[in-house]
Amino acid sequence: MPIKHAAIKALRQTEKRTVVNNAARAKLVALRRAFRKALTAKDSGKLKELLSSLQQALDKAAQKKVLTKNNAGRIKSRLAAAALKIK
Repeated sequence: MPIKHAAIKALRQTEKRTVVNNAARAKLVALRRAFRKALTAKDSGKLKELLSSLQQALDKAAQKKVLTKNNAGRIKSRLAAAALKIK
């Protein structure tokens, strides 16, 4: 446990940020799972809708620094390529 006041505050901030970041990651995981399910079902209508919402969520996560910008871009690129194969 930290002893100094600043270290205690830093620990509090880290714990709050961890909760927020984990929630954002869980949302991304759920969206990616739904996308993969639509991909295997070859449901192009739902796939297009999910791709849009997933790209938006990835951009938001990168903006909030949950993911790095390059990581989000790489994931978006791979998802778009996978969606194009279905069409």
